[in-house]
Amino acid sequence: MRKIIIDTNFLMIPSQFRVDIFSEIDRICSFNYNLLVFEQSIHELRDIIKKQGQKHRKAAQLALKLISLKNIEIIKADRNDTDSLILEHADKDMIVATQDINLKKRLLEKGVSVIILRQKKYLKLLERKLYK
Repeated sequence: MRKIIIDTNFLMIPSQFRVDIFSEIDRICSFNYNLLVFEQSIHELRDIIKKQGQKHRKAAQLALKLISLKNIEIIKADRNDTDSLILEHADKDMIVATQDINLKKRLLEKGVSVIILRQKKYLKLLERKLYK
């Protein structure tokens, strides 16, 4: 069973672009997987709700609801920086779902597969073997 770590910005896709990331992940992943999110992502979403405008606030609220509804496993960690946590914990057997361009590039260089949003309509899995 593979593990898919979902980055904070990726959790906001359903509200921002009206894309069902969960059915899309099912479509592109023909293997068993577990969805994971770092506790820091939940803190980031709560900060967005407190500090951002209405559009981002609604996206973050929906993201928090989806974490609960989809029973996404929450990983506790000591650090505050989510990107550093993802880079530290992600290995070649994991997949990371992110929209962060710099994080995506660093993960692919490390040999980690990445799920990205394409054309604001669908998800695509970039397999690590393509980027060796």
